[in-house]
Parts: sequence; C-alpha cells; structure tokens
Amino acid sequence: MILLVGNWKMAPNKSTEAINLAKKISLSAKTYKKSINTVICAPYIHLPFLIKNIKTGISFGGQNTASSEDVAQTGFINSSMLKSYGATYCIVGHSEVRAHGETDEQILASTISILQKNIIPIVCVGEKERDGHGWYLSSVKEQVEKIFLGVPKNQIKKIVLAYEPVWAIGKNAAREATVAESREMIMFIRKVIADITDEKTAKNTNILYGGSVNEQNAFNFISEGGAQGLLVGRVSLDAKRFSSLMKSISLSQ
Repeated sequence: MILLVGNWKMAPNKSTEAINLAKKISLSAKTYKKSINTVICAPYIHLPFLIKNIKTGISFGGQNTASSEDVAQTGFINSSMLKSYGATYCIVGHSEVRAHGETDEQILASTISILQKNIIPIVCVGEKERDGHGWYLSSVKEQVEKIFLGVPKNQIKKIVLAYEPVWAIGKNAAREATVAESREMIMFIRKVIADITDEKTAKNTNILYGGSVNEQNAFNFISEGGAQGLLVGRVSLDAKRFSSLMKSISLSQ
C-alpha cells in the first residue's frame, strides 16, 4: 500500500474552499483505495471542518505540533488538540519548520508527544545541500539517529519517515532530485535504522519521498526510487493534478 500525503501548507484561505477541495480529492482517493492510502495534512484551523464533512476516502493530519504540552507557547498547538480534532497523522520536522529554527531535540519531543496520542508521525529528514565529499550523509544520519534512538522501542514501528532533499524543493531549488539519488538515500536511511534497531525494522519502516513531486515524476520515485509513498506539496492543492498523480502511482503496484 502506497502512503500518499498531501501537505497543504498555508492554503486554502477559507474552510469552505478546503472542504470543496477535499471532497474532490476524496472521490479520486476512493477510486484508488486498494493501492493508495491518502492523507491530507491541512492547516489545523481547517481540520474540524474537514473531518466533520469528509467521512471516507481520506485520512487527515496536522502539519506540526509544539514540542510539549506547556500552555505558555503562543501561536502553537499541541498533540492533544490534534487528537481532539480527529487527526490521525502529523508531519514533524518539515524543512520549512527546521528553517525557522526547530531543533532535532524539539522534533524528537514532538514525535514522542504525537505517538503518545496514537497519532502517526511523518518525520521529515533531509540535507540542505549536496557536497562532493558526502558530508550530507552525516547530516541525514544524525537526524535519523535522533529519532530512532530517542523514541521508545515499542513505538518505533509506528514512525513514518519522509526524505526531502531541501535543495530540490520549491522556487529556489537548485534542480530536481533524480530517482537514483532518492534510491541511494533511502537505502542509506534504512542502513542507519538497521544499525540502530534491526534489519526487520529497517525493512518495514515506511519511507516517503518528498521533493517537488508532481504527476510526471511520481511513478518513478515509487517504482524505481525506493520510496513507499510520497509527500506532495503544491500539486495536492490541485484536485485534477493530484488525481492524475494518484493514477500514475497506482500503476506501480
């Protein structure tokens, strides 16, 4: 089963728009439900409306949480709030959040808090740039180790990772990552997990690819790039394009 996660980031502006978009995506998700598990991570202000109005086809998640339940954190929400909304997934440590200063320690704390509420964390890892000496591997290794060494052993199997090469994302991307680069890094991540835990855990950990994914390249990242799913940004805000992406990756099964 492919895990397809749409990250709506800071859109749409209105909850009515969010509901209409989700309804369209839900129709496509039902079509491909035998091979794709579709999750939409929406701005938390929309979640109560989405979960109330969309009952089938899609699971919903948040985009981040505070690293603790401490109420003195203006502008944040905690995992208890997400649970009360009905969210079943949550993105943690997205590159855009890391860019604002969130540390590996805070990301670990958020991950543990989310797991305690029986929400599945989608933990993002990835390098800011690629150097010719392979130092970027150390950066990713540290991020993965922080999570897998810090999370209680009985919760590790619930973790989903999303590999996102920061240099290949958004308007300022140096270029798109290749399928070969995705496969290389996902194999490396599994090796790091195996060294911490065991081969079985490494093999069973769900690793997504997220880096300027679209309907043209999605199939290859699944079929050849080693990914068991995708974390999709802007394309998930276009129901027609997102449906085309679903159709494409369903053919890889």
